[in-house]
Amino acid sequence: MTGRTSVAGSPTGAPPTAVIDGIFRALSDPTRRSVIERLSTRPLSVSELAADHAMALPSFVEHLKMLEGAGLVQSKKVGRVRTYELTPGQLQLATNWLDRQRAIWEARLDRLDAYLLSMKKDMQE
Repeated sequence: MTGRTSVAGSPTGAPPTAVIDGIFRALSDPTRRSVIERLSTRPLSVSELAADHAMALPSFVEHLKMLEGAGLVQSKKVGRVRTYELTPGQLQLATNWLDRQRAIWEARLDRLDAYLLSMKKDMQE
């Protein structure tokens, strides 16, 4: 199985690989991670979010669109003000994926440890 295979419907209930890929792609940029951190406290307007970043507003809005496309944030417009807020469910998908990977690697390392200990014991006999 390759890393690009969809795992929808798997026994673990994992989301499709494309969803996880989109989340990690969105989180791969420091500007977008900064936005996620800022939104963890409260919803903010585009201008409030952009104030911390030295870039043109249209460039910054592209970052927001990528986060929204990945489902990490959602926006609403009231009058002329667009406000963004965190969508924690998508972050939980990424956390769950990382937890599954950690469990796989911990199990592998435990098996390696047991194997090495048995080899050491055999050598001492």
